Amino acid sequence: MKSLPLNVCTPNIPSAIINRSYSILHFAALVALFYYRLSSLLLSKSNPSLPYLLVFASEVLLSIIWLFDQAYVWRPVSRTTFPERLPEDEELPGIDVFICTADPKKEPPLEVMNTVLSAMALEYPPDKLSVYLSDDGGSSLTLKGMRETWLFARSWLPFCRRFGIKTRCPKVYFSSLEDDYSGPLDFVEYEEQKEKIKRKYELFKECVNRAGENIESEDARTTSNKGHPPVIEVIDDEPQNDAGIKQAKMPLLVYVSREKRPSHSHHFKAGALNVLLRVSGIMTNSPYILVLDCDMYCNDPKSARQAMCFHLDPKISPSLAFVQFPQKFHNINKYDIYDGQLRKLFVIRWPGIDGLQGPILSGTGFYMKREALYGNLSQKDVLHLKQSFGHSNEFIMSVHKIYQHSAIKYTESSSKLQQEAQFLASCIYEKNTLWGEEMGFLYHSVVEDYFTGFILHCKGQTSVFCNPSKPAFLGSSTTNLSDLLVQGTRWNSGLFEVTLSKFCPFIYGILRMPLLQTMCYGYLALQPLYFLPLWCLATLPQLCLLNGIPMYPPRKSVMERHCWLFTIVCGNTASEGQYFFISGCKGITVLLVQGALKFICLPEQVSSSWFLVYSFIFLASLLKHLEEVLSTGASIQTWINEQRIWMIKSVTAYTYGSLDAILKCIGMREASFLPTNKVADDEQVALYQMGKMNFQAATVILTPIVTLVILNMASFFWGAARMVIAGSWNETFGQAFLSFYILVVNYPVIEGMLLRKDKGRVPTPVTVLSLVITICLLCLGHMALNC
Repeated sequence: MKSLPLNVCTPNIPSAIINRSYSILHFAALVALFYYRLSSLLLSKSNPSLPYLLVFASEVLLSIIWLFDQAYVWRPVSRTTFPERLPEDEELPGIDVFICTADPKKEPPLEVMNTVLSAMALEYPPDKLSVYLSDDGGSSLTLKGMRETWLFARSWLPFCRRFGIKTRCPKVYFSSLEDDYSGPLDFVEYEEQKEKIKRKYELFKECVNRAGENIESEDARTTSNKGHPPVIEVIDDEPQNDAGIKQAKMPLLVYVSREKRPSHSHHFKAGALNVLLRVSGIMTNSPYILVLDCDMYCNDPKSARQAMCFHLDPKISPSLAFVQFPQKFHNINKYDIYDGQLRKLFVIRWPGIDGLQGPILSGTGFYMKREALYGNLSQKDVLHLKQSFGHSNEFIMSVHKIYQHSAIKYTESSSKLQQEAQFLASCIYEKNTLWGEEMGFLYHSVVEDYFTGFILHCKGQTSVFCNPSKPAFLGSSTTNLSDLLVQGTRWNSGLFEVTLSKFCPFIYGILRMPLLQTMCYGYLALQPLYFLPLWCLATLPQLCLLNGIPMYPPRKSVMERHCWLFTIVCGNTASEGQYFFISGCKGITVLLVQGALKFICLPEQVSSSWFLVYSFIFLASLLKHLEEVLSTGASIQTWINEQRIWMIKSVTAYTYGSLDAILKCIGMREASFLPTNKVADDEQVALYQMGKMNFQAATVILTPIVTLVILNMASFFWGAARMVIAGSWNETFGQAFLSFYILVVNYPVIEGMLLRKDKGRVPTPVTVLSLVITICLLCLGHMALNC
């Protein structure tokens, strides 16, 4: 009898039709635009100006990036899982959960411990589940928190299983207004047990917070040394049976703090994950791993079973490397002024690329096949494995077992096992091995997820995107502009690092992946370069407008048509009645008036039909974005906010990220990684909840966008006045409208400079500095354009 499928993939045909139709029409308009630009260059009697060439180059680069972006929406699909069809619990494979934290000040231990508890409470056989926490800060507070977590988990996990609790992050469960009870037992008994667990949770919080006060000075001394030895501790006080085997009542909980020394590169998050791979390899060696950020708690305890619906599917599992869940956040307000939910990425692009070779690895919320990170080794002798994985016999045995699909039963920690785990977590272990080069999470970029996923796809591996109705994981998004742009700078620096390396998708990937998949990676590789056309289009047309130099075709009028375009346009006048225009040879327009042909001459520079091309490209892009936003249940305000944040990121995070990657490429700067601050003060939260941007950020971050806003204010008002006086509305309307659009999109910046009085306003020194820079740009532009 044929077994029922564990999952179903359904193509989104209506969305594909809309996307492809738009892509074809937009592409045709771009061809017409390039024809206009090239013909203008070729037919020009004088040499083209530098601003004209730069604007043309910007239009070309924007069009190339847009073209690569279309690969994401060419074949969107959705997937449905059937966890109830999975085999019995004893037949399910093991899962090791990896959680990473680095700084107890920016990532509060209580929040981290809630993530740990939610992972331990996954609806999965506890003897098949292990949770590992990597503490890169080497904090005694985090270790103390892990011990307290184990003690509380002994009560929390049985409570969740007994009463069928769906929300298994205790912080969220106890703060929820809705009751989560779904079990068959008496409701009165449930309420009694809930109150007992709540009291224990309050004690748990108190213990963690009190430990933080006592250990703060000790950790300060550790931090000042800029290094710490490896610490591995199995958090376990369960009784043992006669054979010394731990009773399978709770998941294994392990604290891992790898060795860090200033003289050794630690490779940031990728290095921490590789240490967890090795340490877990000699302890549990589960064939699958779940990677979580320390603030990304498990919201749906069934996510592991949903992932297994793909990993255990015999049709797709042989080539399947990982199952990616979307990143969703619990602290997004209704305005989402910072586009913190990454809607475009996880609602539009990832379902689209899922119809190709699979989504790009996204840092957190993915179930990875361990064997995919080890590679498909052609030789599996001990010598070859040691050259690849390092000189640990215990770990080499675990690699053999993974390829033989056999698991490891963890026994009580012995001194030998402890020493071996510390050796695997030492700084010197990876020396002269393939870790970070071909094995594990890769080191060539600070965005280890993008690069590792790229290499896996280049090797022929696939991935799937699982987006259930109930979010599998929920995290904390950035709620201030400073953290958003610092985070964006890091991401774009890592992306551009890969672009500048030998692993550039256009060189390395084009021969190893399907074309559309390569285009998807290529889009992210080129995304940092948005800063070039954005800076150009936000300054040059404006400077030309101030100096009366037209950059775009004039608006379409009734009596004027481009001489080279064969079109028929209907019109009406009171004196001549019905007429038709038929544009013909250069400088001549055929006019058909009441059946009689008449010839009139029009100026050669008239090109109003091309204004329609520009208008179509601009409006079609906005309307397509609006269609995507509304189709996903978001509002028009979300659409406006996404436009705004994209522009702000382009001139700040994309700029600094690209420059950072270039400096690292030429050896003038070392790679760095700053964790995002997960602690928000009350004032910051209040501003975010009101939908007001918080401009409390470094001057270097704010100055670019404030400068461009001031420049466009001057361009619009001064240029508009000049157009009225000189009567040049047709020639410079496009430039004036561009300035107006930039001002409308960035209205919160104007408000922050001129209207707001709270602490979140744009600091006065930033406004003054930006004004000075703007005056310098105006002077330089005037001299350059009039010389």
